Amino acid sequence: MKTSLVTAVPGKKIRLRDISPDETGGYKSKEETLARLEKLRERLAQLQETLYAEDRRSVLIVLQAMDTGGKDGALKSLLTGINPAGVQVTSFKAPSLEELDHDFLWRIHRAAPPRGIIGVWNRSHYEDVLVTRVHGLIGKKVWRARYQSINDFEDLLSDNGVTILKFYLHISKDEQKERLQARLDDSSKHWKFNPDDLEERKLWNDYQAAYEDAINHCSTAQAPWMIVPANNKWARNIALSEAVVAALEKMKPQFPQPKFDPKTIVIE
Repeated sequence: MKTSLVTAVPGKKIRLRDISPDETGGYKSKEETLARLEKLRERLAQLQETLYAEDRRSVLIVLQAMDTGGKDGALKSLLTGINPAGVQVTSFKAPSLEELDHDFLWRIHRAAPPRGIIGVWNRSHYEDVLVTRVHGLIGKKVWRARYQSINDFEDLLSDNGVTILKFYLHISKDEQKERLQARLDDSSKHWKFNPDDLEERKLWNDYQAAYEDAINHCSTAQAPWMIVPANNKWARNIALSEAVVAALEKMKPQFPQPKFDPKTIVIE
């Protein structure tokens, strides 16, 4: 199995600048990945159906990235061919007034995938130690304490049969510039462009520091962060598929045994 993905080791510090966002896991081109990616999609569809039928455990995929990091494109590729009935996608936006009246994990826990489901979070509870930190909405004492709250929350999910896969899509600042410019150059992508993204871009170094701290403080044995080099979209896509398929195969979901003897059934 080829992969460009880097898994954080609990207790060992990750530095994003030491991980090349151009890494492709040994593949030289998109064309090289196509046959393997198709097989991975077929296998993922099989595993998802078995997980759904088993109805005992679930999978949670967390996607985080800088602006233009490719979360939507990664999801589109990853979920191609999967039965929509077995997938639950949640995109977390700015919290509502009701959500702000509760603890920061209240709205998050409500979106945890039920048994048999692959849940996908496009952004997540980590926004509350990223955006809130970078923009000074909470103090250092608060965001540092939240790391332990997040670890405890993820331990709770894990203890209740949720396999957690956390991916940070790692792009360079130059790649972000190219992707933002592409949205301006193509009228069909203007809807994706937000002038506020340019203000966020000025905070690149602050966000990188916040991501590093979140990755280093919230990588546990049950839920380590995986850094996916994502300058090359095709390399990103196959790395994600490899990781998700490997996790599900490790779970070994099984179809449930029927509560009747099929040999005794006669259909007139």
